[in-house]
Amino acid sequence: MAENQKTLVKVDKMDRRILEHIQQDGSLTNQELAEKVGLSPSPCLRRVRALEDAGVIVRTVTILDHKKLGLSLTAIILIGMDRHTPERFAAFEEQVAEYPEVQECYLITGQDADYMLKVVVPDMDHYHHFLLNRITRIQGVSGVHSSFVLRRVIDSTALPLGYLS
Repeated sequence: MAENQKTLVKVDKMDRRILEHIQQDGSLTNQELAEKVGLSPSPCLRRVRALEDAGVIVRTVTILDHKKLGLSLTAIILIGMDRHTPERFAAFEEQVAEYPEVQECYLITGQDADYMLKVVVPDMDHYHHFLLNRITRIQGVSGVHSSFVLRRVIDSTALPLGYLS
């Protein structure tokens, strides 16, 4: 059996409906959620708690409008490392985890890079400072390629639940 098959959590149609609604609006009260999915509040809450206990619901967050907060520059950074050792990767990952500008960090394949970062900053001056004083100073970083987001065409945190049985 594939590794991901061993860790899958069984989700029925009602759980899926609950997940669809809370992915769209995590601020729903249990009463509101129960009404939307057609359950009474107690069974709805039990299902939500079970999904939390199973690790399906990891956390609930509030999504902020980056532009209204003056964070108008989003950069995608491809980073190459000088050595491909577990210690070098761990040190890099530990360091970038400390930077609030880094929204996402992926170890990747298929590019001339080892990592892809999504970074949000106010403007190009702040990006320049972030790149020169943080990213390029991490031991092992051997190459950096930056691309800048012109427009967010799709910007979603919702997972595609249609694949669930």
